[in-house]
Amino acid sequence: MSPTQDIVVRAITEDDKADWIRALNTGFLRPSETWSEQELKDRTAHIVPARTLGAFDGDRCVATFRSFPQRLTVVGGGAVPADAISNVTVSPTHRRRGLLTRMMAEDLTAARDRGDVVATLIAAEYPIYGRYGFGPATRTTEWTIDVPRTGLDPRWSGPADGGRIDLVDGADVRKLGPELHERLRRAQPGAVDRDERWWRLNTGERGIVSSWTEPFYAVYRSAAGEVQGLASYESDDHWHDKQPHNTADVNWLIATTPAAERALWHFLCSIDWITKVKTGWRAPDDLLPDFFPDPRAARVTAQADWLWVRILDVVRALEARTYAGTGTLVLEVFDGWGSPRSSGVESGGRFAAGRYRLDAGPDGASCVPTSEDGDLVLDVADLAALWLGDESAVRLAALGRVGEQRKGAAAVADALLRTSRRPWCPDLF
Repeated sequence: MSPTQDIVVRAITEDDKADWIRALNTGFLRPSETWSEQELKDRTAHIVPARTLGAFDGDRCVATFRSFPQRLTVVGGGAVPADAISNVTVSPTHRRRGLLTRMMAEDLTAARDRGDVVATLIAAEYPIYGRYGFGPATRTTEWTIDVPRTGLDPRWSGPADGGRIDLVDGADVRKLGPELHERLRRAQPGAVDRDERWWRLNTGERGIVSSWTEPFYAVYRSAAGEVQGLASYESDDHWHDKQPHNTADVNWLIATTPAAERALWHFLCSIDWITKVKTGWRAPDDLLPDFFPDPRAARVTAQADWLWVRILDVVRALEARTYAGTGTLVLEVFDGWGSPRSSGVESGGRFAAGRYRLDAGPDGASCVPTSEDGDLVLDVADLAALWLGDESAVRLAALGRVGEQRKGAAAVADALLRTSRRPWCPDLF
């Protein structure tokens, strides 16, 4: 093994892509594929070398890191530019050498210099990213629906509101989906934008997927003909004793109205031979269970953190969103790679450190650096958990993660920051 100082972290070139993909597959324990030159070009066209880092031990890539531009919706419907991080791996032969720290520091510094307000990621493992200032800002829940138990009329033949559901193909989804999703994104805190490649990849367009099984697609149109919901789902084929026991797996379901959500879930539970529906990843306060006469038919089978956020610019982050009430709060934010008051932390952190006076209200906010004493003292990772409205400052104070310097400040923070519906990110990236 080469000493750590001999390992070079740098942006990749076009010529590095094949080796970088091999290292990515190694890190995620996936078998490597042999692609022709054209296949490699097609399947890595979205990888921008300037925003794609590799750690190279000699001429071999041993760690990977990629970022791309993203728009993240905040409370109130505004959006901030985000540095979306993905494809993070370190080969098992090169762990515990600080390679991730080096790549993270380089990427976050570039993101700050570009003017990104936050960085985002979906964490494969919980313990890794808190030390880099990321906090879990949204959560997700998966249900398994026992269809016979729902209490729905098995003779259901369509929405009672005058809308309709039709089956469509991937080409239709590529036409209808982007505009529908953009309407959802603008209304859903925690949602992120989807580019053209997302729709191509998730509808199996040739050239960018290695293997593909065509799912079913269902679209809901209102009585006025407006597309308000789309779902992608698959089914297995299990029979026992001449009886069907099939499960529908929902890949994704998006809707801009409760009527569209209700109609699509009722449709999925009405399909002949389907006895279970796995919902895929949904908002933790999803309306789903209460669409059924017996909500217990929808059993929670998984619950986890989802979108992690790293605040790079506290002022712009807090001014970008709206607030439920009116009030003033002084936040003292610590920012290092490690614990709030750790010493000897790696360089590259401290983007958000300082004291900030937040004057907030339903129409927006003013946030300015200040020398006033802090009402709340917290780490930037915990500020990220509070920022989209999901976490409670009172709860974090009880856990010892937020210091309340002024009595009642945590309750004031909750009154300002928390939202009536929980933030949700429908996407994995």
